Amino acid sequence: MEFTVHHQVLASVFAIAVIMGAVVNKTHFCTMGAVSDWINIGDTGRMRAWVFAMVVALLGVIALEFSGTVNLSGETFPPYRSSNFAWPRYVLGGLLFGLGMVLASGCGNKTLVRVGSGNLKSLVVLLIGMVASYLMLWSPLYEKAFLPWLQPATINLARYGMPTQQAGDVIAGLLGQASSKTNNMAVALMFAAGMLIFVFRSKDFRSSFDNILGGAVVGLAIVAGWYLTGGPLGQSWKDYAEMATDIPSRVQVQSYTFVSPMGDTVRYLLDPAKFSLINFGVVALVGVIAGSFIYAVITKTFRVEWFASAGDFVNHAIGGALMGIGGVLAMGCTVGQAITGMSTLAIGSMLTFAAIVAGAVATMKYQYWRMMREP
Repeated sequence: MEFTVHHQVLASVFAIAVIMGAVVNKTHFCTMGAVSDWINIGDTGRMRAWVFAMVVALLGVIALEFSGTVNLSGETFPPYRSSNFAWPRYVLGGLLFGLGMVLASGCGNKTLVRVGSGNLKSLVVLLIGMVASYLMLWSPLYEKAFLPWLQPATINLARYGMPTQQAGDVIAGLLGQASSKTNNMAVALMFAAGMLIFVFRSKDFRSSFDNILGGAVVGLAIVAGWYLTGGPLGQSWKDYAEMATDIPSRVQVQSYTFVSPMGDTVRYLLDPAKFSLINFGVVALVGVIAGSFIYAVITKTFRVEWFASAGDFVNHAIGGALMGIGGVLAMGCTVGQAITGMSTLAIGSMLTFAAIVAGAVATMKYQYWRMMREP
């Protein structure tokens, strides 16, 4: 079989995902854990690691766009900077995902890492999340249950002089000014500076090698994804796809996200002979599991874990379903929207990030309230 540019892109995506899976396992980089540490014990270390991943990804995007290497205001998957601001999707999807990740003991990325480490509870979460994501993406569920009431509430920002929902374009539109690359760059640099100040003002964070390493590697992985699919290799990839007899799936400018790939993986598994369905997201999902597994075996931390009770199973099952539904609805998860999307400075990504945190915090507070009422 000929090794084409399509295989080159997917092999690169897989290799980066393996590194990310291993590092996330080693550093305990976890977005649900970040919220839990902050709410329950006042520790912001992992929250700052999460924000550090965002700012590393953002700085990478600033460099790529300023140099003209990539353009994320064109067609991307998902369409982060779309001028159609579907705010109900971001809010409801984020809240559902935040609720689900608490019940499931981890977000989509952490679920994959735990599967690689032998956690069978997370395997169940993954399987249920995959089915839910598949139904949202590849069945009439979204069109029938969500689209009729979401579409009328969607705001077309272009009507208000905002060509995209990038923060710079939105601010310019609100001020009655024309959008420009210079203004967008200035706004992006101000966001990056503010985030860096928040992250490194903590002495505890500055002294934590794992938090710095985890945030840096995840952020750099996002940048690498954008470069692979939006740079020169990505253009060759798109040219190849246009000429291919069996057109590959999702040949678009994109980076790492972990909920829609769950649905895409089910789509491929239902037709395993159709290799064109193996796309960026599918190999990224497998790569993170593989990287985590390799690290767990090497460090002898591979442990099989099962549910403690029937109630534990139900919570995780519901959590997996909510993450699958909410992640597709919000067009991303704690990585796909809150890091990859945040690197584009899309206001929808910011809203999703806030909604995920709010959903997780509310769920944790409710769980604590219930625990305190139990005899």
